[in-house]
Amino acid sequence: MKLLIKFNLVFLFVFLIGLAAAGFASRELLQQNARDEIVLNARLVMEAALSTRAYTSTQVAPLLQTQMKYNFLPQSVPAYSATEVLGGVRKAFPDYFYKEATLNPTNPRNRAADWEADIVHQFRNAADRTEIVGERDTPAGKSFYIARPLQIKQEPCLYCHSTVDAAPKTLVEKYGPANGFGWKLNEVVGAQIVSVPTEVPIARANAAFRTFMASLAAVFAFIFLVLNLMLWFLVIRPVTRLSRFADQISQGENLDAPDFAVASRDEIGVLTLSFNRMKKSLVRAMKMLEG
Repeated sequence: MKLLIKFNLVFLFVFLIGLAAAGFASRELLQQNARDEIVLNARLVMEAALSTRAYTSTQVAPLLQTQMKYNFLPQSVPAYSATEVLGGVRKAFPDYFYKEATLNPTNPRNRAADWEADIVHQFRNAADRTEIVGERDTPAGKSFYIARPLQIKQEPCLYCHSTVDAAPKTLVEKYGPANGFGWKLNEVVGAQIVSVPTEVPIARANAAFRTFMASLAAVFAFIFLVLNLMLWFLVIRPVTRLSRFADQISQGENLDAPDFAVASRDEIGVLTLSFNRMKKSLVRAMKMLEG
């Protein structure tokens, strides 16, 4: 097997090992970054909802107390405000979803779906659990969700939800007496659920991975070509010429040929000098034998 083929086989073996290791490490890193981005997006939406609720509770609701005696204004309800604000965000990002899923809601749009009700029951069954995260399949693809419990921690929250008689008449007139009552202090009545798509960050990570691997393969191919050219011009070609000339000398041919020119001071140059000396010694020995 020729030296150039041996070199290329070794280089190809090293290249495949390096490509596999780099591909594995880069894919894991990109996938982890994508997962971190998904979680960050979900937490940003959750914090936006919490901030909206706090703003409504502390600054909007007190301003509307007088009007609430004559007409129930849902804008004074933190859950309504958070849902409305993030509903506006959803117009630009339809795959982002926020809901205050409740088992017995006053507003029918907050009624928990089956999978949301399962999350609420998980919070009810584990009082110390403050967050649930997971993935679920949707018609638009996989979706990552974060859920936090909606728990009645303050007495004022029961003003509208304890009994029909205790609730504001304007609220009963708007939503009716059938739903949203019977809540109790410290009871988990629902869950705040944020869902964000996973396909976009994952797709970006996969695209970046393909670009990286293609670039890495191109770099290796370029290095492969350069090393082959270097090996050919600096090693293979001069060694091949020396081998051919040595074969001729060993058969007593071309003894009067000029010495090989020494083009470098590396190992090939040293070998060329040694060969020239050997040829001169061989020519002198043959002349002495002939004389």
